[in-house]
Amino acid sequence: MHVYRQPSAMEPLLPKGQGIRLSELTCEILKASGRLTGQVHSPLVLERVADLVREMNCYYSNLIEGHKTIPRDIERAMKRDFAQDQAQRDNQQLSLAHIAVEKLMEERLAGEAVDVYSTDFLCWLHREFYTRLPEPLHWAVTKGGQRHQIQPGGLRDFMVDVGRHTPPDFEALPKFLNRFHAFYGDKQILETDRLVAIAAAHHRLAWIHPFGDGNGRVIRLQSHAQMIHHGIVGHGLWTLSRGLARGRQRYYASLAAADLGRRGDLDGRGNLSDAALADFCVFFLETMLDQIQFMSGRLGLPALRTRVEHYFRFQALHLRRYREEVMRVARTLVEEGEIPRSRVKEITGKATTVSVEIIKLGLDQGYFETPSPKGPLRVAFPAKVHEFYFPQLFLDLPVEPAEWREA
Repeated sequence: MHVYRQPSAMEPLLPKGQGIRLSELTCEILKASGRLTGQVHSPLVLERVADLVREMNCYYSNLIEGHKTIPRDIERAMKRDFAQDQAQRDNQQLSLAHIAVEKLMEERLAGEAVDVYSTDFLCWLHREFYTRLPEPLHWAVTKGGQRHQIQPGGLRDFMVDVGRHTPPDFEALPKFLNRFHAFYGDKQILETDRLVAIAAAHHRLAWIHPFGDGNGRVIRLQSHAQMIHHGIVGHGLWTLSRGLARGRQRYYASLAAADLGRRGDLDGRGNLSDAALADFCVFFLETMLDQIQFMSGRLGLPALRTRVEHYFRFQALHLRRYREEVMRVARTLVEEGEIPRSRVKEITGKATTVSVEIIKLGLDQGYFETPSPKGPLRVAFPAKVHEFYFPQLFLDLPVEPAEWREA
């Protein structure tokens, strides 16, 4: 077994192969991201969609790690309604932690200058995630059966095998992370190469495997942070994790292939394969583009209005009274985000007393929200409407163990 102790072992850090394809994908992603952002005109609708995408992100991140927590269980957990089954409860805790840390990270990036490539930032993400988990989830088990307690925010202090890859010696982790920081945080990287650098950084951080456990979650959060930092995230309207979970077999295979050494004299000049890193970057950028285009199709206003109408006419059959009227209010809210209560009378054509009943019904059912007993009505996306308003947002993918990337 070869143990890596020098940062030169993870060269190249940016691939030279497939330059034309990577440039094409970069241009397409930037255009598609700009169009997606322009589709949502209400700041409140944008905020609600971003909340939904955050739930989606944790759902798929859990799936990638071999855990499954359905959207309604995530929604219950956010209301502190936890399952009695311990495994299900643990998955809810993982989901809550992911959502909380992602939101905290986004707020931090919006409010201060943050070096998203620094070891401090990576350890901060890990610490914030693990301090939100119960103590029984603070343990990792190696392939040899050894149990190691995970210190929130602490770098790995034991050797691991990750699939066929043996990550660097834990004592050398600071050197590897310093090189990671110096290279990917360098402002000399051209903006035209930035998306490729984000993709390459995703793999190289996984290759370093800085933590005893939780690496996948931290790495995906750090990739998200890079996109926010460089202004290409589309205001949180899409998530990379959905695409990675959907194509996880290729994700796993591409990560593992890029772990390997050069394939010959024509495969770059570094220790690792340039061609395999380029292949991974192509997969990563294709996944980004696919997910931006997917969400663009879900957020187009005419189609979204139609799906809201179809939900109430064909699915919300439990509403025996005022179903059409609640639908009209919900449809208006997905366009405008917020309306005064007085608008309900105008939208529905009903008398004031009936409008009050319609408002109460919609609020009780979670089809819209309000900040106070007499406050305005605001758009809401409860779990029961997800698959109808936004079909295929939460794909029912099978759970597969994530041992290939674990300690």
